Amino acid sequence: MLFYHFGYGDHSPARRGKRLRPRLLLRVADAEGARIEDALDAAAAIEILHNYSLVHDDIEDRDELRHGRRTLWAVYGIPQALNAGDALCAISFLVLMNATARHSDERVLRMVRALHEAHATMCDGQSLDLAFERASHVNLPEYHRMIGAKTAALFGASSELGALCAPCDRESVLRYRELGRAYGSAFQIRDDVLGIWGSVDATGKVTANDIARRKWTFPVVWALSQRPSAATRRIASAYARGQALDTMTVTEVIESLEELGAKEAAHAAIAEHLAVVERHPVASVRDFLLSSLQLASS
Repeated sequence: MLFYHFGYGDHSPARRGKRLRPRLLLRVADAEGARIEDALDAAAAIEILHNYSLVHDDIEDRDELRHGRRTLWAVYGIPQALNAGDALCAISFLVLMNATARHSDERVLRMVRALHEAHATMCDGQSLDLAFERASHVNLPEYHRMIGAKTAALFGASSELGALCAPCDRESVLRYRELGRAYGSAFQIRDDVLGIWGSVDATGKVTANDIARRKWTFPVVWALSQRPSAATRRIASAYARGQALDTMTVTEVIESLEELGAKEAAHAAIAEHLAVVERHPVASVRDFLLSSLQLASS
């Protein structure tokens, strides 16, 4: 099952993700003077933990498509997919423990703690995201709290672990964690935009599925925070139904979001978070993050 999920062995070739989290970790480690070998265990651990979250997330969101392929639970069923996800979680921390061959026990303990803290925070964020599906209204502070936990925490851990793999002091490690978190918030809002306006070819997921499932993404939350109008009332009415939306209603919601300028507002929010990245003094890390999240013109 894990070979299927990653697209290895008989299940290849398969479209794979961008590996942004381990690449960020390696970029930070390299920029701060670590050898690549000093950071490989941590990079593998962060990517494996991320994939554990994807397996469970697909089940909880009932997504049947990821990277253009059927998801693990859609192929093997929910019980087996849950078990496979749990195995990935365990493997992640076992892999990270291999770092004791290159780092002090104290340093590795800090790495393990950072990953556990991100894991726990990520679970909190996913819990909020699922609770929002039953909510009649979600405001922007609640939304930002959710993505800060669900998405930004693991990006924060990625850059934090990269700094821990290098000879960084505590203050620098914390700065890198905040850098990753700022990027993670921008990343999630960008993902929200793609979840509504992106193509299947671009995302590997079902187009507008977030709207069909009444997900409280940034464009929706922002739109309903605006002055009442016919467009906001159409969105609010659709989300008040408490059930999945049909194709016609999804189209109406998207048209209303566009009428209100929700996509442009999302792009402005992304730019606000990326301002933290733009101020980062290490050019190689800064340029990597900015280039990995270029806003599409459409």
